[in-house]
Amino acid sequence: MNPKTLEALEAMQKRVHQIDESLQSSEVISDVKKFTPLNKERASLIEVVDEYIKYNEVIKNIEEAKQIISEEKDPEMLELAKMELSENEKIERKIVAIIEEMLLPKNPNDDKNVIIEIRGAAGGDEANIFAGDLMRMYRIYSEKQNWKINILESSSSEAGGFSQISFMVKGEKVYSKLKFESGAHRVQRIPKTDTKGRIQTSTATVAVLPEIDEVEIEIKNSDLRIDTYRSSGAGGQSVNTTDSAVRVTHIPTGIVAASQDERSQYANKDLAMAMLRARVYEAELEKQQAQADATRKSAVGTGARSEKIRTYNYPQNRVTDHRIGLTLNKLDQVMEGNIEEFIIALVNEEQRAIVEEQLKQNDN
Repeated sequence: MNPKTLEALEAMQKRVHQIDESLQSSEVISDVKKFTPLNKERASLIEVVDEYIKYNEVIKNIEEAKQIISEEKDPEMLELAKMELSENEKIERKIVAIIEEMLLPKNPNDDKNVIIEIRGAAGGDEANIFAGDLMRMYRIYSEKQNWKINILESSSSEAGGFSQISFMVKGEKVYSKLKFESGAHRVQRIPKTDTKGRIQTSTATVAVLPEIDEVEIEIKNSDLRIDTYRSSGAGGQSVNTTDSAVRVTHIPTGIVAASQDERSQYANKDLAMAMLRARVYEAELEKQQAQADATRKSAVGTGARSEKIRTYNYPQNRVTDHRIGLTLNKLDQVMEGNIEEFIIALVNEEQRAIVEEQLKQNDN
């Protein structure tokens, strides 16, 4: 293994030991703002440190086998040592490959829950219907991943689907998989509303925002306006006899978040605040990041048909992801939540691009 990599791994192992000592301190245990980031840092390091411990054990076994081979005279013992050496060298190569992959730069938000916003864009009623289809696709996929969904706010369309819907997805490494879904999704099919049987092209936009913890972005209570109102269902009918729905406005930015799906006002407030933090965080990123592709505005765009990341062609049962040129002739399965093949391909492409960039930097 590269000496610099070994040096970095040794530093990580020492850091884990330091964190473990800190986490036993009563001062840290009683302070959530100290405890939470340390615990997260440990979680980000422990997997690769565990592999490094395995690596050191294997290297020790290899050295012992080599020593036996250099000194042993007994043919049978010599053969056993050679087999031991060969087996441990295979294990070493596997561990090195795992560590190298783990050390690839990661998005700091990869382990987070997400808030997904879907909006009908170009195409009128058909775009709203397709927004509903996408919501269903992500719901089924989330169920397959054992993730939990909470609806935050929605505006139903009279023709079906949603003109807009926002929901939170909670689970393990949610953002690492769903982050690639941000953008304009294009559908080609005969709308239910078309009496002449013509194929129409419509779009819905998807924005995937990482959930932001309170310790990551500070929002002052004095900067908030909180309004309560009565929840209502499809068609405007009241579904609750109390003012349990909550709308939170961040006065400095004008950013608004609301939740009405939960029966408790407190639960709705918590969900609305989670969405608000994500939106304020995103707004801050848009100010800080010069590259347009790092912001939701560029990822989602205007929803025009030309700004597409994926096309869903119903007549040909075909789905194409235009970013990686991957086409699957199983749209019927994709709409039933089977999107893992696209996600794996996008993850692999991201890792390939990272490695390529690292190689360029090393050459320079």
